[in-house]
Amino acid sequence: MAASKDAPLGTRQLLAYGALGLPLAALNLPLYLYLPTFYAQSMGLGLAAVGAVLFVARLLDTFSDPLIGELSDRFPTRFGRRRPWLVLAAPLLIVATWLLFIPPAGIGTWYLFGWTALAYLAWTLMILPYTAWGAELSADYHERSRIAGAREGAVVLGILIAGGLPVVLGADPGGDQGRVLSVLAWSMSVVLPLALIWLLASVPERPHASERPLAWRAGLKLAAQNRPFVRLVLAYLLNGVANGLPATLFLLFVGDVLQEGPRAGLLLLIYFLSGIIGIPLWLQLSYRIGKHRAWSASMLWACAVFLWVPFLGPGDFWWFGLICALSGLALGGDLTLPSSIQADVVDLDRVESGRQRTGLFFALWNMATKLALALAVGIAFPVLAWLGFEAGGSNSELALFGVAALYGLLPVVIKLVATGLVWNFPLGAEAQAELRTKLANLQPVAKGV
Repeated sequence: MAASKDAPLGTRQLLAYGALGLPLAALNLPLYLYLPTFYAQSMGLGLAAVGAVLFVARLLDTFSDPLIGELSDRFPTRFGRRRPWLVLAAPLLIVATWLLFIPPAGIGTWYLFGWTALAYLAWTLMILPYTAWGAELSADYHERSRIAGAREGAVVLGILIAGGLPVVLGADPGGDQGRVLSVLAWSMSVVLPLALIWLLASVPERPHASERPLAWRAGLKLAAQNRPFVRLVLAYLLNGVANGLPATLFLLFVGDVLQEGPRAGLLLLIYFLSGIIGIPLWLQLSYRIGKHRAWSASMLWACAVFLWVPFLGPGDFWWFGLICALSGLALGGDLTLPSSIQADVVDLDRVESGRQRTGLFFALWNMATKLALALAVGIAFPVLAWLGFEAGGSNSELALFGVAALYGLLPVVIKLVATGLVWNFPLGAEAQAELRTKLANLQPVAKGV
């Protein structure tokens, strides 16, 4: 049976929806790439303290996700379910990241914790309704990948700008994180409101049936019984840890292992430019072999490339540049395909619950994202401190190998486990088409409940 067909979004609407991903990514990337090193070194808080603070802040932030997701599902307004949350969150995110990226002298761990926690909360208030909105724009199996591709393409472009723009302007992300953060704070404070206005003016929300919400306990129990969802979110969590370790350790690996800190920005440009190139490639592959197999292929590709990282050392800049280019291709699959598969999993829940709970499911998904990044920081920094590693200092061979192993070897092991969970995923195009048929039959029941 062929997948159900919705009219595809026009190019203008697709671009308008995706554009908000650019400033969100440009503000989110520094939270785990630049911020840990900046506060540990430039602000003098130390690796262990910064790792602990960011881990606790991220862990506490995960508890806000189900609440925000559920609220955005339960309270439709005349302006839509998702739009009001974006309008509420935008100024909070701008203020929090501004004070976090441009801190005054003499701050301590409580300052870092407070503004990080607020930035995480504001980002959640935006990203959950935003991604749920995208999942609801189409019911078609492949059109969902196209929509996710537009969003994640803008996300990668935002990451590319976050990594490359400061270098173009003369700031060195390997040794001048403070200037990098300042540039991003100024530029994204302008871009984010403009992108939000374009989205609100151009993209409609799909109409929702009037539904009586499920009780919290019953709803979460039903989600836990959704085996494809549990399997998918576990794979996503593992893959997120595998991606978070290199992201957290990138500046340390480039600066202390390769001793190429001043050229870290160029490597970031290579990596994320390859990520943009990779998005249409993985989308085309998913049209042929299915989304879950294409995602598995992207993870296996990344593993094959990253196995060579521990063999690199001083003088291997261009070899590492090649690794950045090849592994960057896999980024396109990691960003685009899982969220598209998640939209299919929500269809299964709707068949079983009779409710549209996209916000809640993407909230649980976002919890996995945050937990993965928290685990990456919580694993990497304490291990490096235990090995006696000092950023920018004189380090033993064991300490440097620890950076390389955490950066390149451990992620490969974790990705292989994630691939095993995804390879035979049960919801393909035919299964999703059957779900859409069942939903068409359930739709009259949902109205007026």
